[in-house]
Amino acid sequence: MANRNITKVVEKAMTEDATERKVVLDAKTAAATIDSFTNFAQKMGIGADNALSTASYGFNPVTRVRTLLEWIHRGSWVGGVAVDVIADDMTREGVEFEGAMAPDDIALIQREANNLNIWAQIRDTVAWARLYGGCIAVMLIEGQDPSTPLRMEAIQKGQFKGLLVLDRWMVEPSLNNLVTDYGPHLGLPKFYKVTADAPALPRMKIHYSRCIRLEGIRLPYWQRVQENLWGISIYERIYDRMIAFDSATTGAAQLVYKAYIRTYKIKNMREVVAGPSEAVDGLVKYVEMMRRFQGAEGITLMDGDDEFEGHQHTAFAGLSDALVQFGQQLSGALQIPLVRLFGQSPAGFSTGDTDLRNYYDNVKTQQERELGVPIATIYKVLAASCGVEVPKDFGVTFRSLWQLDDKEKAEIASSVSTSVGNMESGGVIDRATALKELKQSSHVTGIFSNITEEMIEEAEGEMAPGAEELVTGQEEEKP
Repeated sequence: MANRNITKVVEKAMTEDATERKVVLDAKTAAATIDSFTNFAQKMGIGADNALSTASYGFNPVTRVRTLLEWIHRGSWVGGVAVDVIADDMTREGVEFEGAMAPDDIALIQREANNLNIWAQIRDTVAWARLYGGCIAVMLIEGQDPSTPLRMEAIQKGQFKGLLVLDRWMVEPSLNNLVTDYGPHLGLPKFYKVTADAPALPRMKIHYSRCIRLEGIRLPYWQRVQENLWGISIYERIYDRMIAFDSATTGAAQLVYKAYIRTYKIKNMREVVAGPSEAVDGLVKYVEMMRRFQGAEGITLMDGDDEFEGHQHTAFAGLSDALVQFGQQLSGALQIPLVRLFGQSPAGFSTGDTDLRNYYDNVKTQQERELGVPIATIYKVLAASCGVEVPKDFGVTFRSLWQLDDKEKAEIASSVSTSVGNMESGGVIDRATALKELKQSSHVTGIFSNITEEMIEEAEGEMAPGAEELVTGQEEEKP
């Protein structure tokens, strides 16, 4: 696979794509039918010579027009929100570490991540991947050759210098040299060459193991081949819906200027306009005087043969419903609820909490699928650079996006403490385990955070008062 000339593969895929489109057009011309419901007598169904039969889907690869994508993101607030909201939410709350680690080591790693602006760079990587259809974040490790595989064990203290974000237009993937090792990177480019006009590392060759690679919308294989093994921008799927929404809102704004139109009929208007300029000037002067002094308390003077009328526009009926429908289509296409996309509260009895919870669950899925392994790798590199040894079971868990209020935190803390207390008094767990459970719950409730490791060590093997006798009695009852 690594020696395969992907240029030929691209040409083959494009030829097959063009052939397929021609076949579809020929089939439409011949009014061919497909295996679906059709009633020729009533002209119902695809292929029954009706308006539905002329419909199809076209090819509009806006992903390949970089400047258009940037104009949308820069000039359209809807386009900007569509890219930025998901990127912000995926990187807003950070992560918790899995595995037994000292609190001081955890604090040191998190502090260094903040100093190196890691989460801001990850946020940009997600955003530009959604905008352009692909982006990489390069781990900058001082003293190591970027073109060689990442050697985690060779990272010395202070060598990790952060991330460099490069979108798909700043790098050239090695399409003729692909990864052959079994794993998640199989079939992807083995190297990325930085373009000469990139903001940093110009013409540098970077090994894939040093990159965090994200795509916008993943494509089937042959379509991915046509995009140089990248995905596509999120704008490509919603482009027509964005045009419809912006056209509707702009049309509604322009309609406001025509909400009330006044007409003034003047006898022999054509003759006045076609006559001497003095007559036209006099007419303009008269109408301007009328417009200036007409008001709630004013009087309009006009010739007895003239007529003045006011016309109030009635096209506003149902306009708000149409705008809401266009907005809902965008919301559904982006999988972002209206309350988060447009910042508006839903109508009816709903508070939007259910929509937000479903949305946060979707973001959680994207975090674990796209960022879980990359974030864990970055923190392992960061730990090595801080001189901290991570446990073998080290991993990361994304913090919840749903923020609990004080009442909910207190209720959870009360429930946890009651359950842990019952388990300890029943002799199921010792006091040290109970303290660990309470401390672990502090990430959610904010309570019991002052339980220290020294307190846990001192309580090792200690049972609650009365629990030891209970456990002893149970052991004596055994045959």
